[in-house]
Amino acid sequence: MAQSISDFKANFKGGARPNLYKCVVTFPDNNRNTTELATFMIKAASLPGSTIAPIPVPYRGRQFQVAGDRVFEPWTITVINDVDMVVRNAFESWMNLVNAHEDNTSAYSTIGDPLGYMSTMSVTQLDRDGDEQGTKTYDFIDAYPTTLSPIELGYETNDAVEEFTVDITYQYWTSNTTT
Repeated sequence: MAQSISDFKANFKGGARPNLYKCVVTFPDNNRNTTELATFMIKAASLPGSTIAPIPVPYRGRQFQVAGDRVFEPWTITVINDVDMVVRNAFESWMNLVNAHEDNTSAYSTIGDPLGYMSTMSVTQLDRDGDEQGTKTYDFIDAYPTTLSPIELGYETNDAVEEFTVDITYQYWTSNTTT
């Protein structure tokens, strides 16, 4: 059955826009001001994916593929660096509490909560009005930063704002559809 452009038009609701999203990074110190600033300074993120890795089982010269474990790739965010470096400092402090630069220890093991460095983060696809109603939210459970990229400096870089990326590792994600 051939479909016409009119059929497509009747079913097309405008499409989701990749620039309409909101990320919430909850830092372990629960500093609300830093969390709010980070929400505005996250320039780029992604909706997560996942992979169910196959397990090949050899049988008579062939491989039978069975489903293995689910694998979650790190979630990467790009952050615009503010003049006071508030968000970068928060990530640096967080990572230093997980594993200190100088003495290779964790502050969390001394306060009685060895997994206290983990947090829940989220990314929400917003609708065309910038509203969260009727959109999808992904929560990253037990998340923490694992990579903080360098910020390149140079005299030849003009008319640009500093940015850095953060790789977030998490145990799993959940999604919620609010329609």
